[in-house]
Amino acid sequence: MKLASLFSGAGGLDLGFEKAGFDIIWANEFDKVIWETFEYNFPKTKLDKRSIVNVSASEIPDVDGIIGGPPCQSWSEAGAGRGINDKRGQLFYDYIRILKEKQPKFFLAENVSGILHPKHKEAFLNIIEEFENAGYVVSYKLLNANDYNVPQDRLRVIIIGYHKKLGKKFEFPKSQEYKPVLKNAIYDLRLAKPAKEGNKTNGEELKIPNHEYMNGGFSTIYMSRNRVRSWNEPSFTIQAGGRHAPIHPQAPKMEFIEQNKRIFVLGKEHLYRRLTVRECARIQTFPDDFIFKYYNIADGYKMIGNAVAVNFAFHLAKKIKEDLDLINPSSYRQAYQEKEDQDYVKNVFAKHQS
Repeated sequence: MKLASLFSGAGGLDLGFEKAGFDIIWANEFDKVIWETFEYNFPKTKLDKRSIVNVSASEIPDVDGIIGGPPCQSWSEAGAGRGINDKRGQLFYDYIRILKEKQPKFFLAENVSGILHPKHKEAFLNIIEEFENAGYVVSYKLLNANDYNVPQDRLRVIIIGYHKKLGKKFEFPKSQEYKPVLKNAIYDLRLAKPAKEGNKTNGEELKIPNHEYMNGGFSTIYMSRNRVRSWNEPSFTIQAGGRHAPIHPQAPKMEFIEQNKRIFVLGKEHLYRRLTVRECARIQTFPDDFIFKYYNIADGYKMIGNAVAVNFAFHLAKKIKEDLDLINPSSYRQAYQEKEDQDYVKNVFAKHQS
C-alpha cells in the first residue's frame, strides 16, 4: 500500500509504517536541516521540500493513506500554547485541505497531549469535525508510547480516520504487556563522547554514529526537577532540545533541596551527563543503522525529539494494515470509480462555464 507523508521530519512515523509493510512514495518536509537525514535514510522516497501551504493536492501522487504530524509547538503545554491562533497550529487545515482532495482510504495525524488542554477544546473539536466533513470516520485517543514497546513515557494524541465508504471505524490496539525500560534500550552503549567546542559534531570520529552528548550548564528550570530515571524505569520524554535531554541513568537521582530546587549528589557530579543523540534515538526506537546528519549537535536532538517513536508508529500501522487487508478490495475500486466520475463531471462543467 502506498502512502504520502506530510510534515515528515526525520521519518520516525514513516519508518514505523514501512516496518508494517507500507510504501512511502512521497514525503514533504520544509526544514532544510532535516533534508540530508531524510534522503539518506529513505533514498527511494521522493522528498518535496516546499512549505505545505504551497503544495497543491494535484502534485501529490494518488495513495492509499496520508500520515503526518503537523507542528506541535503551538499546542504544547510547556510552550506558549497559542494553538490554532499560531500559524503553525493552522497547518492542520493544510493537512485537511489535501486530504479532502486526495480522498485516500485512511489518514493518521499525531500531536502532543497539550492539544487536549481545555483552552484548545473548541479548536480541537473543530479539527475533528473538519476531518469528518472530509469524508472520514474519525477515532482519536491519548496514548503512552511506553505501552507500545517504546522505553519512555511519551504521551501523544493520535487521530485516525477511515474513509466512510469503507464502512469501518479504527479501534486502537491494546497496550502491550511488556513495558521496556532504559536498560533494554541503551545499557550496551559505551564510550560516549562529548560534542566538540561550540557543541559541534565529532562526525566520522565516532565509533558509534551520533553517540555524542551536548556540553554546557544546566538552567535553574532544568534543576527544578529530578532529571534522572533509573535503569529499571522508562526514560522521561525525549524532547526536541538537547539542553533538556534527560541525564544518563548511571547517575543517582538528583537530591531534593526545596521546592523547585534540586542538586547533583555531591561527589558524584562526574556521572551527570546528558543522554547522547544516539541514546535518544535508541529510546525513540530508531535502529542503529538510521543515521542522523548534522553539524550542530542541537539539530540531532531536535530531529529525534520531534519524531514519532518508531515502534509506536509500527503498532498503529500494523493495526491499520490488518483492517484494510480484511476489507473487500472491490469496495475500493467502486469508491475510486465514483470519485473519478465526480471529477469528470466537474471538469466538463468547468469547461462549459468557461
